[in-house]
Amino acid sequence: MTGKTETKEKRKPSEVILGGIHDFVEMLALVTVVIMLVFAFVARLNIVNGQSMEPTLHNGEYLLVSNFMYSPTPGDIVVVHKINASYAHPNSSFVESYTDPIVKRVIATAGQTVKIDFTDWTLFVDGEAIAESYRYLDPASATIIAQYGLSTDSNGHTVFSVTVGDGQVFVMGDNRNHSADSRTNAIGLIDERCIVGKALVRLFPFNKFTVFQNPR
Repeated sequence: MTGKTETKEKRKPSEVILGGIHDFVEMLALVTVVIMLVFAFVARLNIVNGQSMEPTLHNGEYLLVSNFMYSPTPGDIVVVHKINASYAHPNSSFVESYTDPIVKRVIATAGQTVKIDFTDWTLFVDGEAIAESYRYLDPASATIIAQYGLSTDSNGHTVFSVTVGDGQVFVMGDNRNHSADSRTNAIGLIDERCIVGKALVRLFPFNKFTVFQNPR
């Protein structure tokens, strides 16, 4: 009985090198496509601009943001951008275009009532006092930023109160002394369609890498 002996052709060193380069280029191209698809449909990068989210976030930090299957939840850090004026609700004052997205924290969603007692700056949502571990406020320099929803209670104290409409959210910056947010006429209640997405991770600077957890 006779059999055939298969011989394996030995590849030249140059062919091995070229083959390795080809495989590397293919893998790099695949990874690039995957990354592009992720940033196109799932997540994107945004840069923090200003001091309104201090001490949680600082100017120039990079955030990974996603709106994939996202529904706003109180406590979330979100990026908001005015896409176009047609997205503004009739009772919303958020009608000015922003050249850059703004980063804020969701305080309340549709149907909830936000109240701020300016005697001690306590935040209430639907009558419940919110323990804001993330908040910075210096009572010595704090001023009433709110431009609407102001009234005087039975004790003569100035209070802010507003109920969030359908499809809207109420947002504020963690730095309550220095934040233009839903308390102001310039921004007001935010249409949910203007939310670019939720901040998932702080990517840069690398020594401050953080995966964000909702504090509520």
